[in-house]
Amino acid sequence: MQIPLALLYVSFVAAPGCSSLPTRGDSIRNTINSIINIAQITLVHIKKLKTKLLVAPQIEFSTPSIVGLTSISHDLGLLDNELQSPSSELLSQIQADVSSLEGRVRSLALTVDCPIQARPRGETGDNMFPDSHLHLILAKVQGYLDKLLLNKDKLKVC
Repeated sequence: MQIPLALLYVSFVAAPGCSSLPTRGDSIRNTINSIINIAQITLVHIKKLKTKLLVAPQIEFSTPSIVGLTSISHDLGLLDNELQSPSSELLSQIQADVSSLEGRVRSLALTVDCPIQARPRGETGDNMFPDSHLHLILAKVQGYLDKLLLNKDKLKVC
């Protein structure tokens, strides 16, 4: 009789820790991990796509500073818009990744009460040099995501 009572006691003591809902901190930590994972997966997609393309020209550009969630969300929105160029069907997976990443960053920012700007409007211009544009946008996204992963602590500030 003592064993069933002991098991019953242990189940009541251990159960609250096992069955509780995730806390806000757990949710934030999970979202940050998800953002980091998507960024890493997107970089793999970019490298895979680059191996299929002709040799890329050396392209120089400046990557925006990574300040916090507000700026990250804005920058990812701009990159998402650039990826939606009509001449870049090859970029559909990377565009989906960046769009998902932007949505998660926006959601995280709202969760931690950061001010969020309106999503940048898409400006899909007619590109006279689609191959150059393809290489440029891939380089921009890759550079930004590399920088984001190096500054992942910025995912914890507005």
